[in-house]
Amino acid sequence: MYEYKYVRLRATGVIGAEFKGRQEEIDRYAADGWRYAGWMPATLGAYGSIGQIDLIFEREV
Repeated sequence: MYEYKYVRLRATGVIGAEFKGRQEEIDRYAADGWRYAGWMPATLGAYGSIGQIDLIFEREV
């Protein structure tokens, strides 16, 4: 069985949005025993732009 953790990141910039801190978050959770499992959009903005994402982490219970 696995447990999951979701970390929300907000996009920065207007055109070509970037999710700053994503690599640091993945490294931080990996050091804590979590495995990066993927990401999913959390909020959408105008014209389908992604405003926020959730990084998904898992670890065996």
